[in-house]
Amino acid sequence: MNAVGISLAMLMAVMASGLIIRALPLAIPLPLVQIALGALIAGVFDHGVVLNPEVFFLLFLPPLLFLDGWRIPKDGLLRDRFSIIHLAFGLVFFTVIGLGFLIHWMIPSMPLPVAFALAAIVSPTDPVAVSAITQRVPMPKRIMHILEGESLLNDASGLVAFRFAVAATVTGVFSMTAAMTSFLWVATAGLLIGIAFTLLVTWAKSIFSRRFGEEPSAQILFSLLIPFGAYIVAEHLQASGILAAVSAGVTMSYVEMSGKAMATTRMQRTAVWNTVQFTLNGIMFVLLGEQLPAILEGAVRVVQETGHHNPSWLIVYALAISLALAALRFAWVWVWVKADRFYARLRKRPVTETSARLIAAMSLAGVRGAITMAGVLTLPLMLADGSPFPARDLAIFLAASVIIISLLAASIVLPRVLQGLEIAPETEVQRKEDLANEAARQAALRGIEKSLHEYTRDKTHDDPQVYTDVAARVMESYQLRSAGGLQPEVDASLVRKQESIEREIRLAALSASRDELYRLARHRHIPDELARDMVRKLDLQEARL
Repeated sequence: MNAVGISLAMLMAVMASGLIIRALPLAIPLPLVQIALGALIAGVFDHGVVLNPEVFFLLFLPPLLFLDGWRIPKDGLLRDRFSIIHLAFGLVFFTVIGLGFLIHWMIPSMPLPVAFALAAIVSPTDPVAVSAITQRVPMPKRIMHILEGESLLNDASGLVAFRFAVAATVTGVFSMTAAMTSFLWVATAGLLIGIAFTLLVTWAKSIFSRRFGEEPSAQILFSLLIPFGAYIVAEHLQASGILAAVSAGVTMSYVEMSGKAMATTRMQRTAVWNTVQFTLNGIMFVLLGEQLPAILEGAVRVVQETGHHNPSWLIVYALAISLALAALRFAWVWVWVKADRFYARLRKRPVTETSARLIAAMSLAGVRGAITMAGVLTLPLMLADGSPFPARDLAIFLAASVIIISLLAASIVLPRVLQGLEIAPETEVQRKEDLANEAARQAALRGIEKSLHEYTRDKTHDDPQVYTDVAARVMESYQLRSAGGLQPEVDASLVRKQESIEREIRLAALSASRDELYRLARHRHIPDELARDMVRKLDLQEARL
């Protein structure tokens, strides 16, 4: 019963955090409030939640990674793929090696594989946290897209490196050749399994829906189960369930572009997934706060074993790791920018100037968050021989400290770095939005004409002028970009008939507009993010009708 009470208290804490953050006069990151509430719960119940690492990994990571893959803007991902790849893979491995040796040098009692595991798990960034921080200050959209793409891929690369380091710690065996071979299988198979699983189950679902109809609640539950299914299948085949969940989400975004789901399904599904994302992210930070007292106690014990009897050394370690992370990130981005400029000059292409402030902003924007928390809490309790996992509590404490420090640094320093930064207008974004609006309007007019022809062909016993008048009014509303209304008529039955006809014609116009937007997104004429936003507006109009 106590476990049920703690679970309900954590859910209430997540709910309260959303209310508290709005009431606070200062711009405090939401995760910090959730961590504080978790610590309060630990003090009230005086009983920690015992976490099973594998169960925790399965419950929290697949849906969050799946949603990241689903919603990330694919247009920006493909356009800036080289920048994203070098940050998501090159920077991660650079961080694991550099920071791993630094941690082992600072804390000799922490074995090198554990130091590498800690370095790997603090390497993934969290764009959700930084986007919340940068709401009040300008951040170039392209930079935000690069950060989002980096986060999607470095979640996978960081967690895979983390798994290898943990396996080396538990078994005491590590071979570079075997690790590289295993990594290729784990990564390739994980990606392919996620794609194949999503395509297979969505194909089966579409066949069933065409034959028996679509039930929105069942469709939403179906989308919630896909990441877990892809993850479990991949893990069963000794592949990466993490990458399977990511690729399943990316595949789901392309499946969505088929536009086969009902408008009500899409709207309800968006609301449910927003709630799931907020709840899972929140629970992880509340869990961190709830675990902090026990983690701190274990970390103090490990520090004392190193000969430092003053627990303040914990703060020194946390600050040193955080500064090293920022320095490694700054150095990597700076070198990449210089190399990119040099390559552009060799190819005689236009050179894009990147200011030191912008590089500093990208370094500070590397905020650690939910994925780091979820990963570090999955550290095993025991080694293969049954002995306790070395420095487990210290590793968890340091990872938690890095999260808190990065959130504080981003919330305090990043707005000041970005303040007054001149940002070029996003003319390309506006051009594509204009293109999408015009294409959707033209498609709506074609849909109205098609609907009118079908009505006059099938309703031969009715007066065709009634349909022509209604279609003309609806077409005029689209041509003028304003809502057209029906004029009051004396004959009530005629008014009802006109309203019914207008409703069907408008629905046909909305359907044609939606199909055109999906077509433009599939052919990469407009970003999929823009298509989703515009389809959401069309869905709302359809719901009103």
